[in-house]
Amino acid sequence: MTMRLRILTPTEIVVDEPVQKIVAVASNGSFGILPRHIDFVAPMPPGVLSYISEGNIERFVGLDESTLLKCGTDVQVSALNAILGDDLDSLQAHVHDQFHDQEEFERSARSALARLEASVVRRFLEIERQE
Repeated sequence: MTMRLRILTPTEIVVDEPVQKIVAVASNGSFGILPRHIDFVAPMPPGVLSYISEGNIERFVGLDESTLLKCGTDVQVSALNAILGDDLDSLQAHVHDQFHDQEEFERSARSALARLEASVVRRFLEIERQE
C-alpha cells in the first residue's frame, strides 16, 4: 500500500507521486508517516521533508514554513517555498542560497513599503497644515 504525496507552493506542484514513507519535522519534533497511520494536521517550521518513493528511492524536499495534512492515503503539504532534491548536501546548499535570496528580496520590499507609507503620512500632514 502506498500514499499519494502532494507538495504545493502558491505557484507550482513540486511533488505529486505515490510514496511508501514520509519523514518530516513539526514544531514538537520529527515524525514518520506510513499509509495506515491516523489522519492528522501538522504545522511545520522550515526544514527538510524526506520520503521513500514507490521505486524505493529516498528523496528530499527543502520546505519553508508549511502545513502537512494526512487524510486517508493522501498527504498534502502546502508551503510558501519548496525545493526538491536527491542529495541532502546539495539540497541544503541550494535551499540556503534560494531562501537567502528571497529573504533579501523581502527585506528590500518591506523597506520600500515603509518608505512609501512614510511618504503618504508626510503628505497627509502637509495637507492638514494647509487647511
